[in-house]
Amino acid sequence: MTGKTRTNISRRTALAGAAGAAAFGILRWHRADAAEFVYKLGTDATTTMPLYAFAAQAAAKVNKESDGRLKVQVYPNSQLGTDTQMIAQVRSGAMELLHIGDNILAQLVPEANFAAIPFAFSGYEQAWSAMDGPLGKYIHAQIEKKLGLKVFDKDWEAGLRHVLTISRVVRTPADMKGLKLRVPMAPITVATFKALGASPTPIDWTEVYSALQTHLVDGLEAGFFAANAEKFFEVVKHVSLTAHQTTDYSLVANGAAFGRLPKNLQEILMRNFNEAAALERAATAKADVVLQPKLESQGVTFVKPDRAAFKEVIRKAGLYAKWRDTYGAKGFTLLEQAVGKLT
Repeated sequence: MTGKTRTNISRRTALAGAAGAAAFGILRWHRADAAEFVYKLGTDATTTMPLYAFAAQAAAKVNKESDGRLKVQVYPNSQLGTDTQMIAQVRSGAMELLHIGDNILAQLVPEANFAAIPFAFSGYEQAWSAMDGPLGKYIHAQIEKKLGLKVFDKDWEAGLRHVLTISRVVRTPADMKGLKLRVPMAPITVATFKALGASPTPIDWTEVYSALQTHLVDGLEAGFFAANAEKFFEVVKHVSLTAHQTTDYSLVANGAAFGRLPKNLQEILMRNFNEAAALERAATAKADVVLQPKLESQGVTFVKPDRAAFKEVIRKAGLYAKWRDTYGAKGFTLLEQAVGKLT
């Protein structure tokens, strides 16, 4: 073999080795860059709500702490379907994570209604204490048992719900008589406003503005933060601070999808979203405080009704006793331990 031949072979070998090393380096970079797990989180929350903002922040922290192994993609504004469709998706595994109101979950898990019993909670702090305690643990256990979903420890909050009206001011239960009020398609809410003498009208959230504008309804019940985001106060001019319900949201995961994660990724996922839930609650409560004077400056009036009078109407109508018997004495007992006697 000549020296020239040996030189060519050496060059070819060196070039091949360099190319192989480069290819190996590129392959290793792609492996490090691509997420091992990519999980979708669906929610009906809009991008203006703290619920979305803090979920997005938690997702970013999960991606960073997991060194890119777990990526959570947050889809707001019901991009992945209606609430009912998203529940079906998370149960089937087509979607891994879901933020969902307990009043919606209650269609499948009646015990979830305990988070939405009207006039039970005095405000945010009492509601959160109950949901972080035995009552919340009981509700979560029922969701996991009946739907096969993993429920995160901390619930989220979309705001205290009040009565918002176009022209009538609501101070007492008598002011509710004949009021055409938009309500969500939740039996517990419909029953409440029927007992108060109103005419509850279930309408899809996306159609509420036009229903108010055309006077199809006289008002709605909702959190005024959410109502403001939808520009309802261009039509609605009065807020009665009934605080009749909190809007409790559970964060749930497909059981098999959660189980596929290694233990360290499960811990990173749960810890970051539980911490975000606590921050989101505080931000939601603060947003209510900040928003009220802003709306008042725009001509919206706020009145403080006699909540005890409303609660007494519900009690006398036998609704608390009915809900106890319908949703289960055990959960109702835990509720009363947190808020006091209701029946």
